[in-house]
Amino acid sequence: MTQRVQPDAFPSWYDGQSIHETAFCRVFLASHQLLYTENCFFTPEGRMTDEAPLKAEIYRLIEPYASTSVPKKIANIIELLKITAHIDDFPPQPDRIHVANGTLFLDGTFCAAKEEIVRSRFPVSYQPSAPRPETWLHFLSNLLYEDDIPTLQEYIGYCLIPSNKGQRMMIIKGSGGEGKSQIGMVLSRLFGCNAKDGSVGKVSENRFARADLEHIHLLIDDDMRMEALRQTNYVKSLVTAQGRMDLEKKGKQSYQGYMVARLLAFSNGDLQSLYDRSNGFYRRQLILTTKERPPDRVDDPDLAEKMCREQEGIFLWAFEGLQRLVGHHFRFTESVRARANREAVRQDANNVLLFMEAQDYIRLTPEGKTGSQELYEIYTVWCRENGFSPLKNRSFSEFLIANQKQYGIEHSNNLTNIVGRRVWGFIGIKPVLHLPLRTADGWQRDDSDDNPFT
Repeated sequence: MTQRVQPDAFPSWYDGQSIHETAFCRVFLASHQLLYTENCFFTPEGRMTDEAPLKAEIYRLIEPYASTSVPKKIANIIELLKITAHIDDFPPQPDRIHVANGTLFLDGTFCAAKEEIVRSRFPVSYQPSAPRPETWLHFLSNLLYEDDIPTLQEYIGYCLIPSNKGQRMMIIKGSGGEGKSQIGMVLSRLFGCNAKDGSVGKVSENRFARADLEHIHLLIDDDMRMEALRQTNYVKSLVTAQGRMDLEKKGKQSYQGYMVARLLAFSNGDLQSLYDRSNGFYRRQLILTTKERPPDRVDDPDLAEKMCREQEGIFLWAFEGLQRLVGHHFRFTESVRARANREAVRQDANNVLLFMEAQDYIRLTPEGKTGSQELYEIYTVWCRENGFSPLKNRSFSEFLIANQKQYGIEHSNNLTNIVGRRVWGFIGIKPVLHLPLRTADGWQRDDSDDNPFT
């Protein structure tokens, strides 16, 4: 049986008959570092992911003074704490990393104190004398090409701070079986509750998915789906988010929250878009390709666990990459291979880029004039002869219109076809491949004529 407290020892929030919840919250916050914002409690250990310890602490304090409706009292106190401990703004601190034993600043200084309430804290300690992570580095040297490892180093370091200044996501691509997903397992341990397994596809399709990434530093997609994204605005907004963003949860009013989640995906193919062929979508991707898996390699089932035991050394390695990235003003080190990977994906997604270089079909010249319909039909012939699927006519024209300056062309409605009608077309493009063009009037182009547009 619980020993009851004598009246002369009653706390200020108890009058002998009932608990004064407002007074309890005031006393509780005087002895517990706690604040509430963006639908979460925060402590010196970071975001409170589970309210169970808070409930247990409240129960421990009120148990001698409460005999009935205890769960309800605890729930009421927590709701009141949300009001009492609420602050309007709690911005991220991109100049520091809060770790298990203190705070590491980007300039390399370290403070061992843990008195400050923080948004996130990593479950790894800063140990400047930690040994070099030999198992981790050996694994990476077998997985990636040497000139791509600095890119990964910078990206992992980048994910340690709450900042999207780099404005990049990373995709590590292989044919399967190379062991690339081991990276995700190690990072899940290194980041703790600051990382989350998820899907890039879900982020692109579901407007509620962004809110699930609130307070998260890193989304790990262990097996990215190969289907082209139907829309890319949610993904692009995550990659480039700086400051507050509009977030939605089911059945709740949308609200403004900080979004710092970076995206890391492992895949056997490329991240493509069904409709978005803008350079903005593809230039935000860092694409690394793995080495081929040696046929005689024997896999170690305990490899991930061995690498996790090196997490203090891996943290120092990643912090080194972060400092290099900051020194380069958040411009990532990219090998020639990585840049070529991105360009290949961009061209594969938008074959108009390749068509505009096909001098056997068209020629870019200031005196050239070609009608939009004729140019599109030449493009479809090029696609058929080169094994590509043509874009729709509207997508084809919209791309050319958006890139007029790049190709030195001009979209104009001052072209006249051979039957005297004014039509839309492009000045600066001359057809090399001549096609018979038919209209509703039944006119046919004479192939002896160099250009039916004047």
